[in-house]
Amino acid sequence: MQLRTDLALEAREDIPGKIGGVSVLSSKKGDMKITRLRVLTDSAAKKLGKPVGSYITCEFRALTDDFTADDERIEVIGGMISELVPKSGCVLVAGIGNHNITPDALGPKAAEKVLATRHFTDAAAKSHGLDSLRPVCVLAPGVLGQTGIEVGELISGVIKKAGVSCVIAVDALASRSLSRLGCTVQISDTGISPGAGIGNRRARLDFETLGVPVIAVGVPTVVDAATLVSDLLGEKLSDRIPGSASRMIVTPREIDLLTQRAAVLIGMSINLALQPSLTAEELFALI
Repeated sequence: MQLRTDLALEAREDIPGKIGGVSVLSSKKGDMKITRLRVLTDSAAKKLGKPVGSYITCEFRALTDDFTADDERIEVIGGMISELVPKSGCVLVAGIGNHNITPDALGPKAAEKVLATRHFTDAAAKSHGLDSLRPVCVLAPGVLGQTGIEVGELISGVIKKAGVSCVIAVDALASRSLSRLGCTVQISDTGISPGAGIGNRRARLDFETLGVPVIAVGVPTVVDAATLVSDLLGEKLSDRIPGSASRMIVTPREIDLLTQRAAVLIGMSINLALQPSLTAEELFALI
């Protein structure tokens, strides 16, 4: 049984020694640790189980400790998203997940915090002093069991109809470490597999399937039960853990607060990345 993680950083940590075709650069910003990992070759991608591309991971103090509208993490993560998003064109922000399942509700809740602007006419935007806004549309497509439609099919239709040049997909992730739940953000340009965080992986959303760049943003909210046992005991126990454990996930007791604050953090960070002419305070007021 392979210990599951959606974090490229953890996948790299699980492989001892040097891996050709992978570059890792770490830095500090206040009390935040930022790691930029790039998978450069197909062979490296196969070893890590992660597609070729860039992965930016930000680790910080737990969101359940404190969080305010002027939190510096919003600006830092907004800057990291800005690094990967094309500088022009309409952007579709897609909140992936099931709003009725708290550990999987990060995407829909984050979408509620994103400022939609595509519907603004030039005259209306100018009259409100918002004529510098980038066109953004927001979608919370639900899940297949709710709609009977694959998420990729819905997003593909919006891309074609709305003239979208880039998708930012927000989804809950799974970590192999308790210490990273609710205090880690991963941003990548490799797309996303909806439902990956709760073990219900659907067809990938990426450039190959949608025809536009797909920036994935996620926060780990769950750990596999089998992965949790191995993490706590400090050894891999894949041969001794029953297969039924792979169907169980564990989430923090304070998951409601964690998901809500993570959604605000991600939503406002996306706003800052897409609307650099506005301050965080102005964006909070508009939302």
